[in-house]
Amino acid sequence: MTTQPEQALENNLMQQLQQLGYQKVLIPDEAALLKNLKSQLEKHNKTQLSEKEFAQILNALNKGSVFERAKILRDRVDYTDESGEARTIELINQIHWCQNEFQVAQQVTMEGKYKNRYDVTILINGLPLVQVELKRRGLELKEAFKQTKRYGLHSYEAGQGLFQYIQLFVISNGVNTKYYANSSFNQRSFKQTFYWTDTKNKLITQLSEFTDIFLEKCHLSKMITKYIVLNETAKSLMVLRPYQYYATEAIVERVKTSPKYGYIWHTTGSGKTLTSFKTAQILTNLPQVYKVVFVVDRKDLDTQTSQEFNSFSKGSIDATSNTKKLVEQLTGNDKLIVTTIQKLANAVNKNAYKSKMEQLQDKRIVFIFDECHRSQFGKTHADIKDFFQKCQMFGFTGTPIFEENAGSNEFGKRTTTMLFGDCLHKYVITDAIRDENVLKFSVEYISTFKKKDHIFDINVEAIDEEEVMNAPIRLNNVVDYIINHHGRKTHNRTFTAILCVSSVPVLIEYYKLFQSKKQAGEHQLRVATIFSYGANVDLIDDDIDELGAVGDDDLPMAAEEKYLAPYGNNSQKHPREFLDDFIKDYNREFGTNFSTKDSQSFYNYYNDIAKRVKNKQVDILLVVNMFLTGFDSKNLNTLYVDKNLKYHGLIQAYSRTNRILDELKSQGNIVAFRNLKSATDQAIALFSNLDAKDEIIMAPYEEYVQKFNEAYIELLTITPSVDAVNDLPDEEAQLEFIKAFRELMRLKNVLGTFTEFTFEDLSMPEQSFEDYKSKYLDLYERSKGSQQKEKVSILNDIDFELELIHRDEINVTYILKLLANLKDAKPEDQEKQKKAIIDLMVGEAQLRSKRELIEKFIREQLPQIQDTENIPEEFAIFWTKERMDALKNLCESEGLDSNGLEKVIGDFIYTEKEPLRDDIIGLLKQKPALKERKSIAERIKDKILGFVETFINGISEAA
Repeated sequence: MTTQPEQALENNLMQQLQQLGYQKVLIPDEAALLKNLKSQLEKHNKTQLSEKEFAQILNALNKGSVFERAKILRDRVDYTDESGEARTIELINQIHWCQNEFQVAQQVTMEGKYKNRYDVTILINGLPLVQVELKRRGLELKEAFKQTKRYGLHSYEAGQGLFQYIQLFVISNGVNTKYYANSSFNQRSFKQTFYWTDTKNKLITQLSEFTDIFLEKCHLSKMITKYIVLNETAKSLMVLRPYQYYATEAIVERVKTSPKYGYIWHTTGSGKTLTSFKTAQILTNLPQVYKVVFVVDRKDLDTQTSQEFNSFSKGSIDATSNTKKLVEQLTGNDKLIVTTIQKLANAVNKNAYKSKMEQLQDKRIVFIFDECHRSQFGKTHADIKDFFQKCQMFGFTGTPIFEENAGSNEFGKRTTTMLFGDCLHKYVITDAIRDENVLKFSVEYISTFKKKDHIFDINVEAIDEEEVMNAPIRLNNVVDYIINHHGRKTHNRTFTAILCVSSVPVLIEYYKLFQSKKQAGEHQLRVATIFSYGANVDLIDDDIDELGAVGDDDLPMAAEEKYLAPYGNNSQKHPREFLDDFIKDYNREFGTNFSTKDSQSFYNYYNDIAKRVKNKQVDILLVVNMFLTGFDSKNLNTLYVDKNLKYHGLIQAYSRTNRILDELKSQGNIVAFRNLKSATDQAIALFSNLDAKDEIIMAPYEEYVQKFNEAYIELLTITPSVDAVNDLPDEEAQLEFIKAFRELMRLKNVLGTFTEFTFEDLSMPEQSFEDYKSKYLDLYERSKGSQQKEKVSILNDIDFELELIHRDEINVTYILKLLANLKDAKPEDQEKQKKAIIDLMVGEAQLRSKRELIEKFIREQLPQIQDTENIPEEFAIFWTKERMDALKNLCESEGLDSNGLEKVIGDFIYTEKEPLRDDIIGLLKQKPALKERKSIAERIKDKILGFVETFINGISEAA
């Protein structure tokens, strides 16, 4: 036997858990599960429950979603005892987390839509709180992950729904082991599965070692009770990653045992807000801590952090709108406060607050500084330290200040260590990339001085003279490059980008170039901008130490009235006037009404532009310094750079692009129009090490070409021709083909972002790629069909990563253009073009559901149309009729109320949330029996989703 079977893996795990002190319990079905729950709750609560009392508890437990049940788990359950007295029962001890009852069961069987047997279930006080799903060695972890998702659809809700209380999943193939929090079906993503590590970030992947450490009874219970966060906004569970856990534990331990300070070095994009929230939450519960104050350095982060903290724990904080409010909170009952460093400085320095603040001087207040590399290097840090004589300070940063990158002020050079003491935990960018918590960077250096073979020369000239760099012809070349390659970099505007430039005057010229070219019809990109301004705007230096932290206020705000005079001379507009013009463009584009008339209006504009960048409504955001630090958007994947960056400024700016999203977003793209190679190397050396450069920066184009060609050879060994896919003998062989072609798609996805990419560089012809892709999609369609059957196909658990195939530019509008060409083609060419259209629809995942209808239109309607200009209108009429007929058929076949169905479909299209079972049952003219409702609702929901996919998605612009 070459691989360890799942059964042996399972048996070994059961034995190991028993050695760790878990009691093995036999639970073949739900009846045994309920019986065991009753006895364990009695044991844990040191009481006896009558059947009537237990029935009340079960009734209270069987309510709500996974999220709502997680809240029930952390509360006490009310019931009335036999004598009529109100009592409560504890489900889990959260204070003394080791003092719970721990059991383990094997092959628990539950029957819902289908019958499922779960590999290993860990029960705490009788409730199934951890599910372990195992696959034999050699299989992908994604298969185990998808199997747990399938259980969620098929059986977790069955009976009393106790498996909806699962808090954590563990998936393993013996060699690799990961954990993740339970959530609703649509919220679970493989991107949110994590490896455990030791304190030095060394991965612990072997199941046996993971079990000894992570599944040890006290540690597991601690993770569930202390380190799962219930996100109120998303209604989902979040579990801390190992480095977040270790950082929190380190700060809490220091507060308990020492008055010393410390800082956490966690790379940008690693989730510092969640870590700092959990740290603050735990610290507020320590009796020796008077208050915890979380300090940010910009007003927008104050609001953003308050919202995020309150999403983690509803009502946990009330944002400090001004210094007076902050003083009230500091002297009041609030245990956790979020504020800006500017308000904190005002509170300790201004005489108006002195009498109230003096009472706090000897209190033990813990300050947690976010992004402590930015604003902590002036007088404010010393003022806070001197005023709060018993305070303790902790900093979080992704890019600490060392001797090499320290700026100077009147206090001299100040490093993070000088201000905060030693580093309590470190998690650098190489760790995050290895753990797939952030993406690598793909850096291209583009010269804008000469052209070569229709592509701008990659060999960068080391020219830094301002006159040359800001020359109109060069700026024009940069804009032309961006227009020509933006689609390639952002996957046809699926993602967004930032262009950062050296100064406000240069930004103004760039913006005017984009606008003039848009008016000339050279592009349709939505370009927006924002920048600070003031009397000294011409002195803004592109090497200011703190990106995005210019000015003394919370956020760079509107200039005072005295700065409204024309800038320089009467013939030259003030930058503020330019910005007002640019904001007018923005208002016309989005129907808004912003201006720079006062600070609040400018701040509202700032927030709106941030929201629209995150929502992909702005294609390119043009900035000098703002948004280059502290701004997180998963939909942003490209940074165009035309300014000098270095050290922490460079890493912070680059890191705007590398948030994890999906398979399509394979890297953060950096397009540098200046020679930043040396600066990039220096920054990597400082914040990781230069030897790790290949782990941070993606390989050059030629290496990916070589990888693609090698993967193509591997594909040919499995399926030597396209037709060979048809002859694959079984699902195991099909699985090998799927994995091989999926690897080709991943590599093609990366190659497509390189400026020089062409299929001619690959050994695989483009047509062959498209042909194999069609076969790949055939297998996907087959696996979808098998999901309706009780017999489970192994292809069900494979992630086909269809996002790598979907292309927005191939939609019904595009097909209509091809139909017009078909109508005008010569008779001898029509059949060829018709086949090309059909082949295109076969190759596009989004169009496959529309294929029969479009073929019907070609066959029945197209010959009757005389003028090709009428095709869109005739298609719209045809499509509307077919849609109404399909809606009518759906109503008749399932006995649905037509008006109600249209409302449910409309709500789904608007909210993108699948209709709930109760909403679907409400559509039925004749209500089914309770036991039939689940299967009927699932069937109708599938039909509704299919209707939307066929008739709505990708159609709106065309019909």
